[in-house]
Amino acid sequence: MTNVGGEDIPAPQTSLRAGVVGLGMIGGGVAVSLVRRGRIPTVYDVRPDVAASLEGVPGQVATIAEVARESDVVFVAVVSADQAREVISGENGIAAGAHPGLVVVLLSTVSVEAVHELAELCASSGFELLDAGVTGGNAAAQNGLTVMVGGPDATVRRVTPVLEDFAKLVVHCGDLGAGMVTKLARNVATYSTWAVVREAAAIATAGGVSLDRLLSVLQQTEGGVAPLTLLQVQAAGVEIPADYLEQVEGLAQKDLAAAQEFAGSTGVELPITNVVKPQMRDVYQGRLPEPLPEDLRERGLAMMDRVYGPGFSDLVPEGSTVPSIVDSVEGVFGQVWSRPYLTLRDRRLLTLGVTAMLGRADLLEVQLRGAIANREFTVDQLREVVLHLSRYVGPGHGTVVQQVVERLIAEGI
Repeated sequence: MTNVGGEDIPAPQTSLRAGVVGLGMIGGGVAVSLVRRGRIPTVYDVRPDVAASLEGVPGQVATIAEVARESDVVFVAVVSADQAREVISGENGIAAGAHPGLVVVLLSTVSVEAVHELAELCASSGFELLDAGVTGGNAAAQNGLTVMVGGPDATVRRVTPVLEDFAKLVVHCGDLGAGMVTKLARNVATYSTWAVVREAAAIATAGGVSLDRLLSVLQQTEGGVAPLTLLQVQAAGVEIPADYLEQVEGLAQKDLAAAQEFAGSTGVELPITNVVKPQMRDVYQGRLPEPLPEDLRERGLAMMDRVYGPGFSDLVPEGSTVPSIVDSVEGVFGQVWSRPYLTLRDRRLLTLGVTAMLGRADLLEVQLRGAIANREFTVDQLREVVLHLSRYVGPGHGTVVQQVVERLIAEGI
């Protein structure tokens, strides 16, 4: 037993020594939780006196290198990848005090690319790095973190007793980077849900409904737990019957259309609803696009099929070296349409705007058929596109856009 502040603390499960670099909400909480389990950490922070405010945590050492020398597992809890890089390889950093068997556990949320870069940096100095995304930061000092770990099985098993000293749940998600991927996926679900709730709250408020009343409804119906329930269904591989899918997708279209109509009448913006509505069939099915190939040509061909519909890339002559075709496949689709930050639907709208300026019905039809194949727009949204473009491209070109849209609608989209 170890006595901290008059309290007897159970001895840790292993003799592994722990260190913490960065004593903010996460790192400071980790250090306090480790102390409570009897594993007194060696700590460092750029703020020299911060350790004094953390219950039971010893005063910090002079350098990060000393943390590495005195530890078998070093937790890095800084804000950015640049800071993590400096902690690892900067003057008097971890590399300067590393010893055989040292493991660095990165608690910071950074890009997956940065995880691999930092891991290579560690490997070049003879020690390992694990990525460990965490959630529950405000409860870090009460063993309240969920830790998502990526890295080799043997290394994760070795450090798990230390992780369990400060976490309520440790999940080994897979190889290096998998912990960060899990954290990013969790964040997408969380932040997107928050954004959707904001839209729901905006509609309720615009209609004179108090948020307390909306909350009471969500708490007592499946709407309040729907995101988790849907993910559970998808994770279990449950196949949704086609007739049921038609029914619920039809209801979703009707209900969301009513929400859009009301929002339009009150001036409330629903950007997420507008994007999601045409995609509800895929939402219910949990249908996800296949990752794009790494080879630039194959990537471009795959992106073509995403943009214009399955099989479109078959129109490209196999093995063609014609410069314009190569540039189209590899440049336009492999390097532009496949970039992040703008959705495919965003890029479609940009392209439709430019194409409408040309007044070319043939080019408009190619874009619109691709949009329809991907269910990017409802009929109402397509007609809204016509209205908006007509004000900018003039009545002549606007009429061309309208003719193409109405012809495609008449085909039964």
